[in-house]
Amino acid sequence: MRRIALLALIIGVVISGCRQGRESGPAAPAANPEISSVSPAAAVVAGRFVMVQNGKFILNGKPYYFIGANFWQGMNLGVDGPSGDRPRLLHELDSLRQLGVTNLRVMASSEGPNTEPFRMVPALMTSPGEYDGSVLDGLDFLLAEMGKRGMRAVMVLNNFWQWSGGMIQYVSWHEKTPIPYPGDYEKFINYSAKFYSYEECQEWFRNHIAMLTSRTNPYTGLKYRDDPAVFSWELANEPRRYPQSWVDETAAYIKSLDPNHMVTTGSEGAPPGEPTQDFVKTHSGPGIDYVTIHIWPQNWGWYDPKRPSTYKAAEPLAIAYFQKHAKEAASMGKPLVLEEFGLARDWVPLRDNLNPASSTTTKDLYYAALYKQVIDSIAAGGPAAGDNFWAWAGRARPGMSWVGDPPHEPAGWYSVYDTDATTLAVISAHVKEIAALVK
Repeated sequence: MRRIALLALIIGVVISGCRQGRESGPAAPAANPEISSVSPAAAVVAGRFVMVQNGKFILNGKPYYFIGANFWQGMNLGVDGPSGDRPRLLHELDSLRQLGVTNLRVMASSEGPNTEPFRMVPALMTSPGEYDGSVLDGLDFLLAEMGKRGMRAVMVLNNFWQWSGGMIQYVSWHEKTPIPYPGDYEKFINYSAKFYSYEECQEWFRNHIAMLTSRTNPYTGLKYRDDPAVFSWELANEPRRYPQSWVDETAAYIKSLDPNHMVTTGSEGAPPGEPTQDFVKTHSGPGIDYVTIHIWPQNWGWYDPKRPSTYKAAEPLAIAYFQKHAKEAASMGKPLVLEEFGLARDWVPLRDNLNPASSTTTKDLYYAALYKQVIDSIAAGGPAAGDNFWAWAGRARPGMSWVGDPPHEPAGWYSVYDTDATTLAVISAHVKEIAALVK
């Protein structure tokens, strides 16, 4: 869930019992005949929530670590209709769980209208307080299926970037102005950042949060705030140019609605080109339970796949970025999650790194290098506690819907496919290393 390629949500109208907001489209079913059969031993037991104690994730009194993936498209794959693909969703969840992945970072928001470019379509919120019931049902279905597999979801509530609507769509709704899509990076950034200053946008956003936390999932009978399949609530994907008050007040608002789950920011850390973004200040508030970082060598200009030799300098920069933020996380006494990292496929020999047949030699080196940082931190008693690679495409390929790359970026750029044997081997080895450390 990244920035522009290479540059480089008081309660709404109540309907149908506990549902908030107005839904259109198919009503969510009252029963769950479509849920696939999964061993109860793999299911998340009700009442078990991950929390933070003494700077570590804790579950049932024991240290908790995870290997995760970004699977932002899960909500839409869960739609029971032409825009979704439930059989594929179930297949992908099974594949990820077999790999050892237990944490998925997913979109729990997207804003319309569906006619805008560069978007997740169909959108969850089609206009302020108006929801597409089929997409909301897709999110219900996703969480139910994850819970049955003992998987947990980081629920992303907003987006600084355009590919899910996000902050720019809130601003456009409020101002009734057209969105200045990139092109002009600063113009886009400044437009998106208006979101923080508009009270109406904040009211809409908080209404969305209230709707989700109080929503009863028809597949499980649990309110989202009571569902252990929710790992945490995330303020936004890669928020930038925010006032600190927005972070602290929004986190406190979520906590007032849901005392069971953790809250985090979705921050990249202190990325290049954003010198005023203070990682420690951002994450120091009492409402933020753990810190997040993202590391993007190509997007940040450190690495060029067409010049493979540039990786030699890019890897140390990525490691230094991790270590700097890990040190700062330790100073705050909060766990650190490396929740986005990825690299393109090799340019040579096919001279096409979007081709699924292209090799992943350099990507594998990058994954292994960052996984080592996580392992070394855990082994030394440091703050690292989990990671989510970007991003799982599974059986999807360019030209199909819902690959791992969001709709504003080239399909296949950072996707991990179910046939990427060497990359999957690196991930599998990491799973085993984590397991060995926590025995």
